[in-house]
Amino acid sequence: MIPPVIVQQAVSAGIQLLAITDHNHSANAAAVQKAALGFDLTVLPGMELQTAEDIHLLCLFDQLDQVGALQAQVDKTLPDIQNKPDTFGAQFIVDETGDFIRTEDRLLLNATSLSLQEGIDLVHTLGGLAIPAHVDRQAYGLLPALGFFPPDLGCDAVEVYKFNQPEQVTSLPSFPAGTPVIQNGDAHFPSDLLGACYYSLETPTIQEIRKSLWGEDGRSFRLIRRIDNPRRGL
Repeated sequence: MIPPVIVQQAVSAGIQLLAITDHNHSANAAAVQKAALGFDLTVLPGMELQTAEDIHLLCLFDQLDQVGALQAQVDKTLPDIQNKPDTFGAQFIVDETGDFIRTEDRLLLNATSLSLQEGIDLVHTLGGLAIPAHVDRQAYGLLPALGFFPPDLGCDAVEVYKFNQPEQVTSLPSFPAGTPVIQNGDAHFPSDLLGACYYSLETPTIQEIRKSLWGEDGRSFRLIRRIDNPRRGL
């Protein structure tokens, strides 16, 4: 997806808060932020970090320098394997209009050597939100990878796969009681932008989102949309 298309689709869907979380990379976040200027849309920089356990971790920040610091650690812990565009596809970095800047030559599909706990702790040290992604999905989900929720994980929320019911996860004996549950579009195409979560915020910041998730200081959060899935279990 190119930045103007992302912004246009988000605005058309009534989305006011969006995070750019490319896999193990963050270089395109700034372009989407620039493309969103002049629209009622806040774009948070982030990343979908793949941990050593092959678990996806959503990492959300307020500032580009925060995700840049995470990127520096990912670059140190990601295997130095060159991408094969004919096999895995080209990894483009673009400007706010979608024009080509360069390609990322290192293969981003691999796991870093950061553990899930190390990833969560690092994100928190940098001032961000750490949310295990699609925990119940067979591919790169926490539950298929580990079989349970580790105690004292300290994540800010848990993301349930967009096609599944949150109760299937929250009813598990190991689920950390009281932890907020969200559902996102996990968008790879414009039509995947769902606008599935409603946050009551004073400002669209990480601190406010955290308060909203945990119901602090009068903030609130709720899921407002789900979609049925003919491919349930993917």
